Amino acid sequence: MPSDARARGGRLGPGAVFAVLAVVLGLLAGFGQRPAWSAGSAACQVSWADNGWTGGFTAQVSVTNSAVAVSSWKLTWTFPSQQVTSAWNAQISQSGTTVTASNLSYNGVVASGGSVAFGLQGTWSGSNPTPTDFAFNGASCQGGSGTTSPTPTNSGSSIPTATPTPTASTPIPTSTAGGGTGCSGAVVCSGFEDQSGSSLTGDWAVAAPDCSGTGAVTVDTSTARSGSRSLRVNGQAGYCNHVFAAATKSISPVGPVVYLRYWVRHTTALPADHIAMVTMEDANNGNKHLRLGGQNGALQWNRESDDATLPAQSPTGVARSMPLPVNQWVCIRSAVDTTKQSMDTWLNDQQVPGLHNDGIPTADIDQQWLSRATVPRPITLNLGWEAYGNGTDTLWYDDVALGSSPIAC
Repeated sequence: MPSDARARGGRLGPGAVFAVLAVVLGLLAGFGQRPAWSAGSAACQVSWADNGWTGGFTAQVSVTNSAVAVSSWKLTWTFPSQQVTSAWNAQISQSGTTVTASNLSYNGVVASGGSVAFGLQGTWSGSNPTPTDFAFNGASCQGGSGTTSPTPTNSGSSIPTATPTPTASTPIPTSTAGGGTGCSGAVVCSGFEDQSGSSLTGDWAVAAPDCSGTGAVTVDTSTARSGSRSLRVNGQAGYCNHVFAAATKSISPVGPVVYLRYWVRHTTALPADHIAMVTMEDANNGNKHLRLGGQNGALQWNRESDDATLPAQSPTGVARSMPLPVNQWVCIRSAVDTTKQSMDTWLNDQQVPGLHNDGIPTADIDQQWLSRATVPRPITLNLGWEAYGNGTDTLWYDDVALGSSPIAC
């Protein structure tokens, strides 16, 4: 210390005091709570695909984590005129206009750059705008170069905040059109609203190609996911009681990946015996059917020509599949590649691990399925019920879509 400072007893002059205070305050600011994200960046990117109708809607939400990995998450937003009634793949609560979606036990971990998806259903009054104020674990998702802010609307359809690149495993939302929701441009896009009576006409016809019995298909006006009509199937046990609604439009030009989406509601848990709910003739396999149904209480693919299943019907394979929930509308999507061995199926936008065929034989999953090297080429679409033993059920199908581009729930 200079001698003149010592002569003043170590005291600092007024200018020095202010300088020291400025340094101390700056240091203290550095120890304070910093913003979770720097200015101009976003905590996440949100894709919001809304299927709406008068007074109600469903939304499929995909959230990409734009920062460090997390082991649990919460996404919050504001609903000014909407009320959540149910959800899947997330726990959702609503207090006034504030909505909070949080992870379940199996989807809390999200890597940096990783994504998580969930869905919800709700009601609205007056308008149904897309949320714009998302926050991920308390940090705003607005701003940054990777997020496209949604535009509020006054109808049941909304614009997603980000559009993923189409692949067999990444669906993109499509616009609402025709008799079905979210399937504009698809070869099949049907909510059965064009049906004027209880009997099928136009784009759909009753089919029982092998034999017919007591199974029945009708147009129902008492139960519908959207609009005022759905397809009702009274499914009976026994092979010759099978019955289907067959799409009359040719799906031969669809590809190279055939994307299928439909909503289904049924009353009875899938039986232990083998059943089929969706069948498609395979032109590359003598027009034998690809069949999506169930066995041992869980979803499975089955190939008519050699009775191969995906997954294998071992305890391990069945555990890799999922049951079909009862007494609620659920969304099923499938992607069948016609150029290589590649198939996937999602239940409420959750990929079913046992129904994943990547062309590499995996024990208890697709090893049996890959015993046939020829790739499938679906050319027809049938919705209904076929039991190869025991198994009765009442089912409703609605908002059915099939096309060459991914179709969101």
